[in-house]
Amino acid sequence: MTVHRGALRALVLAVSSIACAGEHGGLATRASAKASSTVSSATRKVDTPAPVAHVPTPDTLRGLYVNRWVALGSRLNRLIDIANKTEVNALVIDVKDDRGFVLYRSRVPLAREIGADTADGHWMSAARLRAVLDTMTAHDIYPIARIVVAKDPLLAQKKLELAIKRKSDLKPWLDKNGHPWLDPHQRAVWQYAADLAREAYDLGFSEVQFDYVRFPDEKRLVSETVYPLSNGRQRAQVIREQLGFLRSTLKPTGVRVTADVFGLTATDTTDMGIGQRWEMFVDQVDVVLPMVYPSHFARGTYKLRNPNAHPYETIDKALKDAIRRSKPVANAARIVPWYQDFTLGPPHYYAEHVRAQKKAGYDNGFQSWILWNPKSNYTIAALEPRS
Repeated sequence: MTVHRGALRALVLAVSSIACAGEHGGLATRASAKASSTVSSATRKVDTPAPVAHVPTPDTLRGLYVNRWVALGSRLNRLIDIANKTEVNALVIDVKDDRGFVLYRSRVPLAREIGADTADGHWMSAARLRAVLDTMTAHDIYPIARIVVAKDPLLAQKKLELAIKRKSDLKPWLDKNGHPWLDPHQRAVWQYAADLAREAYDLGFSEVQFDYVRFPDEKRLVSETVYPLSNGRQRAQVIREQLGFLRSTLKPTGVRVTADVFGLTATDTTDMGIGQRWEMFVDQVDVVLPMVYPSHFARGTYKLRNPNAHPYETIDKALKDAIRRSKPVANAARIVPWYQDFTLGPPHYYAEHVRAQKKAGYDNGFQSWILWNPKSNYTIAALEPRS
């Protein structure tokens, strides 16, 4: 059934208060308000969802990231309204964030065992999730479920056998923030992501986007850690095989498998120490989303003194490299770039900086894009009105 975008606008108001982030911007924040959907543990019940219709994949996808706290709160209404009034036609919603928290009460046994869906005391009720997805469907807004894979301190703490280990004592290795990471060699890590993806699709998300499909990006990792399951494989081979596993596991269900990768992977010819080498992953997913944020490129990259101050030039060169690197690879994934709508270092980013990134994409043949802001606060002036 096709419903006009404006037909169920009142339903948007049924969605209800709260804000966090991830690897994209490195600017994670957390609101203190409580979500109104919290219910007593004595009344928790998880039902098997009935079959649902999925919003078809738009030919041109233009999206916004929605962090878990915003998804739980009333500000989600505002983002849906933005999508109704502008060129935006997709929302990427945290289903599992980089703390390991799941958005709603899950049917996945491991999620329930470790309390991933209740760990912080807030989750989206089944009724509210249904209202959100039905509203998005009614307005032809494409819902994408973001699932963080290897950065999951909750699972790593609950299941120590899945964590990256230190060489010195085989205890969990901790990153610079004191958090353990999951070992990407462990198949159970990726099976968990696949199970959550299948559930999200069954609930009504049209696509699944996997993030943190990599090893930690700290140089000391190599000297401090050990991987009993590596069997001589290089990091990039491990990531390639695990992405292939996700795709083959989910293909029978019809789920589109997409992956976020570092923006510099399109230019750097190594695996950057994280297991992401362009030619090794680009044919293992349906869509690859390089995070080409100008603020994340080192000074001097592309012979630019400050890439962050030259958004058009930075995106232009990064996407040209992505095209060049994908061309010789059979069955290479479609490329949808992430653009920066946040400020990290000088200059402050305004609408003209966001528009410059979009123009660089258009000039290279990329009509689709997704904007990242860790707080999910977007520059409306950078968006075109709905035609």
